[in-house]
Amino acid sequence: MSGPPHISPHTPLYALVDCNSFYVSCERVFQPALNGRPTVVLSNNDGCVIARSTEAKAIGIGMGEPLFKMRQRLKSHADYKDLVIRSTNFTLYGDLSQRVMNTLAQFTPDLEIYSIDECFMDLGHLTIADLDDFARTVRHTVRQWTGIPVSVGVAPTKTLAKLANHLAKTHPDGVFDLSPPDRLEAALRQTKVGKVWGIGRRWAAMLERNGVCTAYGLSKVARPWARARMGVT
Repeated sequence: MSGPPHISPHTPLYALVDCNSFYVSCERVFQPALNGRPTVVLSNNDGCVIARSTEAKAIGIGMGEPLFKMRQRLKSHADYKDLVIRSTNFTLYGDLSQRVMNTLAQFTPDLEIYSIDECFMDLGHLTIADLDDFARTVRHTVRQWTGIPVSVGVAPTKTLAKLANHLAKTHPDGVFDLSPPDRLEAALRQTKVGKVWGIGRRWAAMLERNGVCTAYGLSKVARPWARARMGVT
């Protein structure tokens, strides 16, 4: 489904652009031979994994996995024979992050850099004919100008943009627009409440005890009830 035919200026709308496996992607920009190979990047002291390629995830490497455990597996697991292990290079990552953000600024000056590999784009003041096409253009341009693959999620709020970005990572074109009401409701019904940005384990458990198990259910909770149990945020 395409986005709405016209988004009027000043309508609240955000895009969250998230770099895919950012540290690994940075390494691949200057070492194309790493493409397609399971690759991980280690923490400052080379103690544990802080970034994984899709291929590394597929062979069972977990976030935070210690280096010594991977070395043990290298000796006995055939799936690990092509594993590439890299130490961090924060100078490189910072430079490529700035290039990504500069590229996004070509589309709108209203950026909120959320982390080294994430950025919210405020689109509310723009007139956009097709949000899916716009998101695909952003994704293609970032990849072309920087070499970094990104996912783009579009939605009326930043929290929903987070969810849209999560869904974008499962789509072949790497984009997802949650602004159409029917698409938004379907996504909320399929999202567990604990997956909502800002809902930690304690709140998720409390909500589930009270029958709120999905993001859709959370969206229907009365605000006074939520504030009394979860705080004003």
